[in-house]
Amino acid sequence: MTAAPDQPDGATWRGWGINPSWSRLVNVRSHDGEIHRWHVLDTGPSAPGSATLLCVHGNPTWSYAWKSFLTRFGDTHRVIAIDQLGMGYSQRLGASHRPRRYRERVADLADLIDELQIGVDTALVLAAHDWGGAIAMGWAVQHADRVAGMVLCNTGIGIPEGRSAPKIIRLARSAPLRDMVCRRTPIFIEGTLRLSGQRISGTDRKAFRAPYHSTDQRDAIADFVGDVPLVVPHPSANPLMEVADRLVSIDAPVLLAWGSKDIVFDDDFAADLASRFPNVRLERFPDANHLVMVEADVAGTVDVWLHDLLSERSSASDGLTNDQSATPPRASTTTSVFDGLRCRFDDSSTAIADLANRETIDFETFTQRVEAAAAELRRRGLVDGDRVAMLTPPGIDLLVAVYGVWRAGGVAVVADRGLGLRGLRRAVASTRPKWTIGPRRAGLIRFVLRWAPRSRHINVSALIAEPVGPVELPPEPGPDAPAAILFTSGATGPAKGVWYRHGQLAAQRDALAATYQITAADRLVAAFAPFALYGPALGVPTALTDCDVTTPGKLTAEALDEACREIGATMAFASPAALANVVATATHPDKNTRTATPSVGDTTSNVTPSSPVGAETTTDVGHKYAGLAALRLVLSAGAPVPAEVLHAVAALSPNASIRTPYGMTEALPVADIDLEMIDTAEADGRGVCVGRPVAGAEVRIVTLGFDTLDGVPDAVATGDTGEILVRAPWVSEGYVAQWKTERLARPGDNWHRSGDVGHVDVGGRLWVEGRSVHVINAPTGAITPVPIERTVERLLAPTGLVTPGRVAAVGVGPTGCEQLVVVVERPNGTAGLADNELAAAVRAVVAAPVAAVLVSNEVPVDIRHNAKIDRAAIATWASDLLA
Repeated sequence: MTAAPDQPDGATWRGWGINPSWSRLVNVRSHDGEIHRWHVLDTGPSAPGSATLLCVHGNPTWSYAWKSFLTRFGDTHRVIAIDQLGMGYSQRLGASHRPRRYRERVADLADLIDELQIGVDTALVLAAHDWGGAIAMGWAVQHADRVAGMVLCNTGIGIPEGRSAPKIIRLARSAPLRDMVCRRTPIFIEGTLRLSGQRISGTDRKAFRAPYHSTDQRDAIADFVGDVPLVVPHPSANPLMEVADRLVSIDAPVLLAWGSKDIVFDDDFAADLASRFPNVRLERFPDANHLVMVEADVAGTVDVWLHDLLSERSSASDGLTNDQSATPPRASTTTSVFDGLRCRFDDSSTAIADLANRETIDFETFTQRVEAAAAELRRRGLVDGDRVAMLTPPGIDLLVAVYGVWRAGGVAVVADRGLGLRGLRRAVASTRPKWTIGPRRAGLIRFVLRWAPRSRHINVSALIAEPVGPVELPPEPGPDAPAAILFTSGATGPAKGVWYRHGQLAAQRDALAATYQITAADRLVAAFAPFALYGPALGVPTALTDCDVTTPGKLTAEALDEACREIGATMAFASPAALANVVATATHPDKNTRTATPSVGDTTSNVTPSSPVGAETTTDVGHKYAGLAALRLVLSAGAPVPAEVLHAVAALSPNASIRTPYGMTEALPVADIDLEMIDTAEADGRGVCVGRPVAGAEVRIVTLGFDTLDGVPDAVATGDTGEILVRAPWVSEGYVAQWKTERLARPGDNWHRSGDVGHVDVGGRLWVEGRSVHVINAPTGAITPVPIERTVERLLAPTGLVTPGRVAAVGVGPTGCEQLVVVVERPNGTAGLADNELAAAVRAVVAAPVAAVLVSNEVPVDIRHNAKIDRAAIATWASDLLA
């Protein structure tokens, strides 16, 4: 066998980050009658109520692959990471032994578990990777009653349907090539390490290589590859198939922790396993490759999962029933997203007017094409729950296709171009759609750029063609049927897929209708493309403005007014950046590309009032914009809007109620505020007033940084700053392939952790003070960014020293000792430290100590809204500059 490092001081183990006392050799009586010596890394006995994690590595690694589990859980649970026979520092069986096949490997694992009495007095959790996963699953189906849970990382039990074996594994077909790559040279090991790129350290690379320096040390690596059943017949083919068929018998919770860049066990294998287990969760790590446990924080996700696993076991042992421990059910709804269309199925009036493409469609034709699209989708093979990525540009075709997918029972994956090309690719890929709908070019892109290479593409022009004769449709989806996957803006990290059921979408539609008294007599202009989806659901004519969805800040007053006049609009919805430019171009008609970007943040509302910039000149030109003047309601959401912009909009639309709903992709609306309330809000209020909760929505302010695993905290005192929790029948169901994110966002009782921080004043008004990830953890206590930014803008904008919406308050330095830095944008200035006048003015109006005042040429904002400041990027830039 390969000798384990045995220096008296354990220098090699310590250099690898491993406690030397964990390393030990175990003599195990084998099922074959022999005694084999195994090497394990064992953190020691587990405490009562804890778990034993048995970690089984794959090929060509060893127990070191589970270092993150050993170091994270070693003090709270027993972790045993094994070296399989012939691997790591376990016994080499030598040339006299034939290669061990899959069935024998499963028996080997059983021998070791019995020898160590693993799981006899504690909950046994199997964690496995690569070939170790197949072996662990083989033992689990034979001992399902002994398995408390399983964590499977980039593994598989068979080739997913419709797939061939990964190319890198097909070398197993050639014995000479396999011998050269796996045994005689370290190519297979080096190739595995190379897949991880810079995501693993030099220390990790040295440790992974250590047991495999010579040819005889690598025999088992070649044997493992040779045991892949790629030829028929193969001695391991039937045993693997038998295990695959029995996985349904494992009732224990299973967590799939997946590196999605793996070219061997890719997302197809995760989907295959997810379909086999009855109780499974998926956490997808989009930037990790094959060695996901080393490359990403899998242990952190498992930590949360283990907490729930052991809590459920404890509740069961205490005699609690499912009803006693379950989360209360959501309020159900009997309404449908199709109600609006049903009311106008024979209406020949305009349903959608697309000003960008100069097209219109009436309600009757729209309804017919939706039904025809649904029938065609079913004819082509779409079944209930199939995910369909909408790669169709905004317009009538997209709306018909989305409603067609819904009517057919599919799940519409709506990832708009406002996410940017990279964000759009990640979003689509994360949902693993079975179908894509779009023009021919989109079909090529989804394949060539690997967005959804195995999906079936449907040309949108063929799908929405005029129906010929009657169509046959399945029953309408019920309220619990999955309906849509939408995406967050990605302003505080990669965009997350948020999924909704039909009942939640209908409840959201009803909440909007009730909050804004929307009736069939209304007509909507959607200057933010995704908002146009509400039009058919509400049963109101809808117009799309002539503006690129990726540059909403370029919407002009003329374009918005044209859309309003086209349908005789009574309502308009536009992003804050869009409204700012509408105001700018109405005030200065000769500068139609000028953008006056609004205030920033991650919530939807507006700042306390200041002098309405441009209001007088806007009033002078207001008569030019008859469409805007006829509006009864103007809505803006996505980020805070400066009060001066809203006043200028009010001058353009003097008969309109100017409203800014507060919410997020996961829940909209939550609260609502109008311009009158904004004007009456205290000038020195902390943050942004977003009004009062809408009917049916609840808001609770709780302690900053509370632990979700402890449940829902009590509310803090009125006026105290804390995290904002929201609850409503239209809160989304959860996140796609991000189990940990979903779990940490849902502390219980249907409450959603919004990610915003703020407070409720004595009048019941909600104030937002920023995002929880942007809170500055200073030595004097937590500092929220928005109140500082608003104070600087309100007091210094009249002096010309700053521009509203272009101030960022960020923290630099280590957590707990962060220093407050204020950054001001001056496009034509010199980036760096602010001059004495600006620095002194900022320090004079900010109550907290300001470590530095900086000037940036450009404050980065998100693509979708052109308004949410990327404070993380600003903080990184400020740290580098000050360093």
